Amino acid sequence: MNVPDSVSAALADRDVAGRVCLEAGAGVGNATAGLLSAGAEHVYAVTDRADHADGVRERFPDEDRLELIEADLRELALPDDSVDVITAHALFNVLPNDAAAPIAAELSRVAAPGATLVVDDYDPMPPDSPVRQLFAVENAAAELANARAALTFYPDDGLRRLFGGHGWEHDRTTSILEPVPWSEGHLTAHTAEVRGYAGSLPDPIGKPLVNEAERLAKATKRSDEGRMYSVAMTLPE
Repeated sequence: MNVPDSVSAALADRDVAGRVCLEAGAGVGNATAGLLSAGAEHVYAVTDRADHADGVRERFPDEDRLELIEADLRELALPDDSVDVITAHALFNVLPNDAAAPIAAELSRVAAPGATLVVDDYDPMPPDSPVRQLFAVENAAAELANARAALTFYPDDGLRRLFGGHGWEHDRTTSILEPVPWSEGHLTAHTAEVRGYAGSLPDPIGKPLVNEAERLAKATKRSDEGRMYSVAMTLPE
């Protein structure tokens, strides 16, 4: 099973074997792959995007330990205290600002006493970073199109404090990818996001945003910068 190095590093010191697990924001199922490879008894892969759900089904067609749930992470149809291990791998940076707190509350509700939480995300990048400049254009286009940013980068202490407010106790924080390799493919994908948002805007507003995103992506091509961190916490018994 293909498990990204960053996921393996985040789970390396966690007890997963034989436990009921949940990947919050399944995406392409990278953390799900890590949990299954580590011997999880059952994995709930939760996403609210149909395309992501289809991708996870295709990736794990015959895995009877996996249960795919298409749902909003703020409203999970799971009992209280029913999950032993929760992962959120590169989730919080793509959430609307107003979703982070209720999602943290809902994940805490379904976590059993003694549960483990692993939250992996990216440090905010410095203002002069070319990748951050591209993300700023994406956020500008998203704000104009949908009245909300596309990307928000939290420092590790911010997410630790968010879950600490629900009783989770900090175990460790570590770097799992440093520097982060932002490839040409990553930059192209974010440029495509700008085009998507710009499509709903008047041309005099949307076209300059697309032009600037394309310019930044072309000039940067790829960049190794920033850090992906992993915060592990435990819910007291």
